[in-house]
This record gives sequence, structure tokens and C-alpha cells, in this order.
Amino acid sequence: MAPKAREKAKPAAAAAAPPAPAVAIEDLFTSLNRHIQRSEFDLAVKVSDQVLSIAPGDEDAIRCKLVALIKNDSIDDALSAIQEFSKKSSMDFSFFKAYCLYRQNKLDEALESLKGQQGNSATMLLESQILFRLGKMDACVDIYQKLQKLKIDSLEINFIAGLVSAGRASEVQGTIDSLRVKPTSSFELAYNVACSLIERNKYKDAEQMLLSARRIGQETLMEENLADDEIEIELAPLAVQLAYVQQVLENTQEALESYSSIIKKNLADESSLAVAISNLIALKGPKDASDGLRKLDKLIEKGEGPLTFHLARGLDLKLSQKQREAIYVNRMLLLLHSNKLDQARELASALPGMFPNSIMPVLLQAAVHVRENKANKAEEILGQFANKFPDKSKIILLARSQIAAAAGHPQIAAESLLKIQDIQHKPATVATIVSLKERGGDIDGADAVLDSAIKWWSNAMTEDNKLDVIMQEAASFKLRHGKKDEAARLYEELVKSHGSIEALVGLIQTAAHTDIQKAESYEKQLKPFPGLKGIDVESLEKTSGAKNTENAPAAGIPDAYEPKNKEKTKKKRKRKPKYPKGFDPANPGPPPDPERWLPKRERSSYRPKRKDKRAAQIRGSQGAVVKEAASNVSSKSNQTTNSKGTSQASTEQTKPSSKSRKKSRN
Repeated sequence: MAPKAREKAKPAAAAAAPPAPAVAIEDLFTSLNRHIQRSEFDLAVKVSDQVLSIAPGDEDAIRCKLVALIKNDSIDDALSAIQEFSKKSSMDFSFFKAYCLYRQNKLDEALESLKGQQGNSATMLLESQILFRLGKMDACVDIYQKLQKLKIDSLEINFIAGLVSAGRASEVQGTIDSLRVKPTSSFELAYNVACSLIERNKYKDAEQMLLSARRIGQETLMEENLADDEIEIELAPLAVQLAYVQQVLENTQEALESYSSIIKKNLADESSLAVAISNLIALKGPKDASDGLRKLDKLIEKGEGPLTFHLARGLDLKLSQKQREAIYVNRMLLLLHSNKLDQARELASALPGMFPNSIMPVLLQAAVHVRENKANKAEEILGQFANKFPDKSKIILLARSQIAAAAGHPQIAAESLLKIQDIQHKPATVATIVSLKERGGDIDGADAVLDSAIKWWSNAMTEDNKLDVIMQEAASFKLRHGKKDEAARLYEELVKSHGSIEALVGLIQTAAHTDIQKAESYEKQLKPFPGLKGIDVESLEKTSGAKNTENAPAAGIPDAYEPKNKEKTKKKRKRKPKYPKGFDPANPGPPPDPERWLPKRERSSYRPKRKDKRAAQIRGSQGAVVKEAASNVSSKSNQTTNSKGTSQASTEQTKPSSKSRKKSRN
């Protein structure tokens, strides 16, 4: 019976147990709060699991675990936990899921997860960040405008950043005034305001704002007791932006030193360091391309799948689309300068998928085709893009025109320029099109371009009207190509409307071919040359041409009446040439060798050295051969001295051998 009594005691103990877990949960939450305050997120996850083991449906413990996993950058674990809790709990995990997807750069899925959520401040801020990353700046700015009423701390920093990225930098000053904040209230806001000034090309003002932002940032961060290295890392974006402003202001040496210092110290966040490297490469240009490629290869990694390339160390998530594109474009240009066409072709084929809304990939593809001497292919892809995206076709058509003109295709070049409406009638464009059509033999087409330009400028209501310039060139063109009546009409209109001397001269020259009386009547309007009273046609025809009459005496005045104070031209005194010491110009001797300045191998007397075949037959030491040769020479000299006398012997000794003569020719 005793064992049965013990069995009955177990339920009683179980009934008395519930108060203990309640105390344990309080202690666990206290410990959980302490770990979160100390940023000990691994321990926070473990304590959260302990709480959930006791109370599986505790929403606070679930939230603490998800936040701790996200703070610990364990995004995959957080998504797994969300999926697991969704099956057991009725909580809404849409916000946590959207944030995790945002961290994984799955922006469209993150935005889809936020649909149907209540418009609280946290949800709206996350949505604005997702839209910012997607490049939908106008929608992002709209959310910030709605959030102004909620008085969120530091909202103005993100608001100004969104306006700058949306291309609405002109609205920044009005927004700051409406928010009633000073641009220098924080170094982050001052930095964003400086970015807006850069977008508006106010580089001097931007430089002063960046210097103020750096000073405010140093003071603020020093008050927070941060170390010097940490302060430099926090202010790295300001340093890179300041170097960029110096680069634009053509303070090249200062910008070069700033970029080099940032890269060498390596005390910057990864995104700022990547921008500094890219800007330094752009500043140096093709010089030292191999070093630039080495630096960029550390930022760009080759992957698999549709996106062949991606940036290392998560830079795809930290840099804007414009910054990412600049890095790839710089690498592409360096590959072209280094003549690494295989790698350039591979990167060029991947860029359109990475930046579908940009024109740079198609321009780089065309550049690769040009380097491969495939100008026709480059013209084809540029023409296709221009037809597909007419709103982005201006730069594309200019590039196509340049490539076609360089490749000897003037008609394609002229056709491309004619498609650009906003510059079609400008004098430089008209002159280029006419020249291209003239080179291609299309004289009528060139004439039509000039007529169209005259018509456009005749109806243009602008202060800087170029009608006279266009008409002058059109008349000259028509006269050059035999259309004298049309040229005369244009010159006559120019004379009546503007009265220019050039037009009057052109009219007289043109009318002289068709209407002599008109030419003579307009010839009377020309001013006579100074100092010229009459023209003797017969004597003029015998001369070689007109001479400068600016300083000549007036016709009919004798030389005796020339003013006496006229300065006489000074005659240059002839100096005797200086000769070398001991040189007699009367007896100069034989002329110097005309080949004296040529290298020996280029002279007519040059004979190449030949190897002595007898040298291979000699055996013994070299010294023995030298002594034998010396003895032979001395014996020959003694014989000649005894037979022919002293003077002749001396000449025989000084006479060089045949071998020495060959050397002298060398």
C-alpha cells in the first residue's frame, strides 16, 4: 500500500509546482534584458529559447529571439525561426520577415511582405528604405513627407538623402526651412546638404559645408569618447566626398593625396573605401592600368548564374546603383586600355543585365566592337538601342555618329545627327552634317539641311539668333556648288537685313556671274582702299598680285615730300664667320668626309669583321703566339733600316698593316 501512497503524492507535487516556473521566467527575462543591453545577442538567443521551453507561446520571448538573431546578423536563422513560429503562433511576422528579406537584398519580396500592414512609423520607415534601395526615390520621398507629422528623430537626415537621390536637390533648402532645422545641426545632415550642393554644381559651397561637417563630427564623436581610429572610420564618407570636390575643382594633387591616404590607412568603411579606390582610378586615368585592375579585382568577384559578376564583402547592398555602375565602368575602361579584350567582352555582355536602365553598358559594348575593328556591329547595336529607347537616344546617337564618321561612313553619321532634334539646327551641328553629306557626295541633301536650318532660325524667337551665320554659310555653299542664283538671293537678303561687308563682297562676286549691272551697283557701296585713288587695270594685270599698302606712300606724292622724321630701317651688320684655330679659309684643304656623322655600320666603307681561319690551327699558349709575331715585326724593321736608310725605314715602320687598315675603316 505504501507504494500506492507515493504514487498519489506525485499529483500533489505537480499541483504545487506551477509557482516555480513563474519565478524562473521573471529571472530569465531579467537576464534576457541584461544580455540585450550589453549586445550579447548569442546569450540572448539562448535565454529566449529557455523561456520558450517553459512558455512556448510567449510573444515577448519570440520577439526578443528574432531581434537578437537579426542584431547578430543571423538573417537565415531568423527567417527559419519566423517560418517555425508561424505554424505555432497567431502573431503577425510580416514586419520581421520583410526586414530580413530587405537585409538579404530581396527587395521586391520584402515590399510584398509589407502589403496590408498598418501604416505605423516603423513600417513606413522600412518601406521607405526598401524603396530607396530599389531606386524608387519619388515614392520614398512621399513617405518621408507623410512622416513629418509624426516628429521622428533624425527624420530630416533620411529625408534630405532621399531628395538628393531623387534628383530633387533644388528642393533641399525649402525642406530644411519647413522642418525648421539648421544644416549644421548634425554632421550627417551637413553631409547630405553638401551632397545636394554638389548635385547643383555649387562645389565651393559644398567644400565649405563638408569642412563644417567634419569639424562638427569630430567634436560630437569625441564627446562620445570614441577612439581616434573609430572617429576616422565614422567620418570616412566625408573625407571621400571632400576629395571628390577637390577633384572636380581641379585640385588634382590634393585629391590624389586624400584618396591615397584613405586607401593606405584602411580606416574607412567598406563602401567609402570602394568609392575612394574607384575615384582614384578615374583620377589617374589609363596611367598605371595594371595597378588599377589589381585594386578593382579585390572589389569585383565573378560568380555563376545570370549575374556573372558581383561586388565583394556585401558592397552590392551598401553602394547605390550609380556607385556600383561606376566601379564596373572603370574596370571595363581599364581592360580596354590594357588591351584585354576577352575579359572586356565578357564583362560587357554581363553589364546590360546588371544595369538595364542605363546607357553605359551599350556604349561599352560598342567600344569593345570598335577596338575589334567591327565598326558596323557597333553602329548596329547603338542604332537598335536608340530606336528602342528614344528618350535616352541623344548620347547614343552622338556616339554612333562619331564611330560612323571615323569608320568612313558619312551618311550614317549624318543620319544619326539628324535624329537629335534639340541640337539639329545649331550652327556646329549643321556644319558637321553638311560636311558629312558633302563628303558622301549627297550635295542635295546638304543643301536641304542648310535650307531647313535657315527656315528654323527665321522663325526662332531667341536673343542669340544665328540666322546671319547660317545664311552666310549657306550662300557660300550654294556658290561653291554652282547654285549662283540662290546664293545671290541669300547674299542680297543678308545685305538688306544685316549689311555686313562679307555679304556685300559675296553678293558682288555672285552677281558678277549672272547680272553685271547689279554687281556694279553694289560695288559702289564698297569703301575704297586707303591711299588708293585710281586703278590702272592694264598695269594691274601685269603685276603678280596685290601688295600691302599700309606703310606705302600715297599715290602721286614724290619721295622728296616724304616726312623727314620717318625712321630708317636699320641694316643688319654682317659679321665675319669665326673659323677654328689654325684654319686657313683660302686653303681649306680636302672637304670633310660627308659620312662622318653616320654610324660605322651605315658608311660605304664599312666591312664586317671576318674570323681568321688560321687561328683554329694554332696550338699552345697565347703568349707564345704574341712573342713570335713581335719578333717577326722587329726582324722586318731591321732589314728595311739597313737597306733603305733611316728616313725610309721610319716610314715603313709607321705604315699600318693590312689588318690595321681594316680597323681604321671601321
